[in-house]
Amino acid sequence: MLLVKAAIMGLVEGFTEFLPISSTGHLILAGALLGFDDDKGKVFDIAIQTGAIFAVILVYWQKIRDTVATLPSSKLSQRFAINVLIAFTPAVVLGLLFGKAIKANLFNPVVVASTFIIGGFIILWAEKRQENNPKLAAIQDVDQMTHWDALKIGLVQCLAMIPGTSRSGATIIGGMLLGLSRKAATDFSFYLAIPTLIGAGAYSLYKERGLLSMADAPMFGVGLVVSFISAWLCIRWLLKFIATHSFVGFAYYRIAFGLIVLLTAWQGWIQWAA
Repeated sequence: MLLVKAAIMGLVEGFTEFLPISSTGHLILAGALLGFDDDKGKVFDIAIQTGAIFAVILVYWQKIRDTVATLPSSKLSQRFAINVLIAFTPAVVLGLLFGKAIKANLFNPVVVASTFIIGGFIILWAEKRQENNPKLAAIQDVDQMTHWDALKIGLVQCLAMIPGTSRSGATIIGGMLLGLSRKAATDFSFYLAIPTLIGAGAYSLYKERGLLSMADAPMFGVGLVVSFISAWLCIRWLLKFIATHSFVGFAYYRIAFGLIVLLTAWQGWIQWAA
């Protein structure tokens, strides 16, 4: 049963990590329903993000390979790499300063449901804003971004420290509000996810290594593999989807799901957390 739970959590991670609907929020809720929300379960949730990141690397392998190969000589590659580093830095600093307090106080279903709803309305606003004035999307490609653009998106990404906000949602929608096209914001969100999620996973495993043993290896292995496969499928679908669709559907999903969680918790129909 433990491996089945690990597989379910891997599916939840892979299918939600790169959509603007909050993988952390869904993992918290799924973990509460499955009884998979103890301290080891929280480490597991962060660690399996690495599997989803390998899916990003696979999908964007050509861009990553070309950037690394031309880094010593190409100013464009250097600017892109520096932009990712700049955007990554605020989350590192604020995560080290406030991560423990956030986990202790905000990782609960009511907070997740509330941020689901708020985030849904922000997505609706961002999409309506860009629809009414397409010229706001001045940056059509990640290679057009400046260091200042990268820093602003990095600061917006820090909002995702609040569970239920969505890291991808914050960076994609934040990028759109800051002048990026939907495609450019999505691409940069994926690139930024590589150092952010690998760093978070490695740090969490190191910090909580006392909770783990070799007996946990099959559980983590199943979660990583399932999250990798499901994330790869999700990324390929999303890149095709955004070519002809907006994120409005995800906004309505967030609002509806958040309201359902609040209603079931208030009525006592589902015990979302012990």
